[in-house]
Amino acid sequence: MLPQDFLDRMEQMLGEEYPAFLASYEKERFQSLRVNLLKNDRETFLKKSPFALEPIPWCTNGFYYSEQDRPGKHPYHEAGVYYIQEPSAMAPAEYLMDGVEVMEQERILDLCAAPGGKSTQIAAAMGGQGILVCNEIHPARAKILSENVERMGIRNAMVTNETPQRLSEVFTEYFTRILVDAPCSGEGMFRKNEDACGEWSLGNVQICADRQDEILDCAAGMLASGGRLVYSTCTFAPAENEGSISRFLQRHPEFIIERVKKVEGMEGGVAAWASWSEELCNTIRLWPHKLNGEGHYLAVLRKAGELRYDGAGYCRNGLETGISAKEQKMPGKGCVEFLEFAKEALKVSLEGTYLKFGDQLYMAPKGMPAVKGLKVLRPGLHLGTIKKNRFEPSHALALALHPEEVMHIAELKYEETDRLTGMKEDRGEDSADKSKLSKEIRGYLNGETFTYEGVKGWYLITVDGYSIGWGKLAGGVMKNHYPKGLRKLI
Repeated sequence: MLPQDFLDRMEQMLGEEYPAFLASYEKERFQSLRVNLLKNDRETFLKKSPFALEPIPWCTNGFYYSEQDRPGKHPYHEAGVYYIQEPSAMAPAEYLMDGVEVMEQERILDLCAAPGGKSTQIAAAMGGQGILVCNEIHPARAKILSENVERMGIRNAMVTNETPQRLSEVFTEYFTRILVDAPCSGEGMFRKNEDACGEWSLGNVQICADRQDEILDCAAGMLASGGRLVYSTCTFAPAENEGSISRFLQRHPEFIIERVKKVEGMEGGVAAWASWSEELCNTIRLWPHKLNGEGHYLAVLRKAGELRYDGAGYCRNGLETGISAKEQKMPGKGCVEFLEFAKEALKVSLEGTYLKFGDQLYMAPKGMPAVKGLKVLRPGLHLGTIKKNRFEPSHALALALHPEEVMHIAELKYEETDRLTGMKEDRGEDSADKSKLSKEIRGYLNGETFTYEGVKGWYLITVDGYSIGWGKLAGGVMKNHYPKGLRKLI
């Protein structure tokens, strides 16, 4: 049941629109996914997609899927081909990246990033250019964020577990773009998450608004002159939306609200709800009774000045230098072992800065901030593990590679086929579920070995052309290197 205080306030806010708003809670929520451009382009995915998809108006690569589809159970999900994400939640990152060319020197911060939907959306738009810092204050949620960054094959991201205040001590006018998807009272998610109703109160709305003020102040100091800041929430509360922006502009007159194009169904913010300038009409509200998505709010802000990409801004710890050139030539430090593996297994040279933590080897993007003094979960791309002078590639590396970048691939088909004819077997109408999974891909995801003919060595296992993990072939048997923690009985 919806809280009465919430209903009373919404009726006062919406007036004659209130019945339509209330009726939206009786409708089924919309489900959607977003194509991962780091894995394939939009058109290629649509040709291969087994789902019934309809485009989302405000996200070029976002699609609604039907109730019959089960994309979370499909091998494409494990391969990071797409990210399952609520439709309205795709809007903030779209506005952060829209209309401005991504530069090689781009430095972007997703300040409140878990579970990773918006971070992975930003990374896809970056296309491997620049540096993305994904931060989450809660350790357990930061771990989930890191796992999603890995699954989506992102090479240029640094995942941190810090408070906004701590980050603002390290970075001064450093980032070219910042997304603040602020912790909020979650009113827009009541239809999706019933637990949010039980946690809601007018007092909590005010607590959230105060916290948002602090987070925005931290973000303001970390944004470079001329940079873009997008603020978003999944709540209807004016105190957390128009109110947060109006208070921020009073404290930071160097910012303006950018006028951006609204998609049909979106509405402007309401200045009267915050007793502030009519500029608030240039912010955006997404109402569940006016479009196919949950409740959201966002504002696109610009900091005064000219944006520079030549290293302007201050990072207290400097840039990461990684393993020294001398140590890179020493066995046991990881680089020698990795390069031996790469010579046999890869067709491409990976560029970046080598980092070693214990027996784990990473490759940080060039120009990444130094990890010293920060709680870092993922300092770039995890390459693998050094084991007694040999190298074992990581699952993250497999998911970041494309078939054309490796020496050997073992292609597994999603759908069961007759081995003699190559024709798909007729297994009924249950297209969304496990009944159509081929024995090979089902076995691989369960950790099983399989017979395979080829030269000895490491193989990138692919499903319909998408990388999904590693295998190591010896004696006609492909040893399974799919991580034990991800294996599932399907």
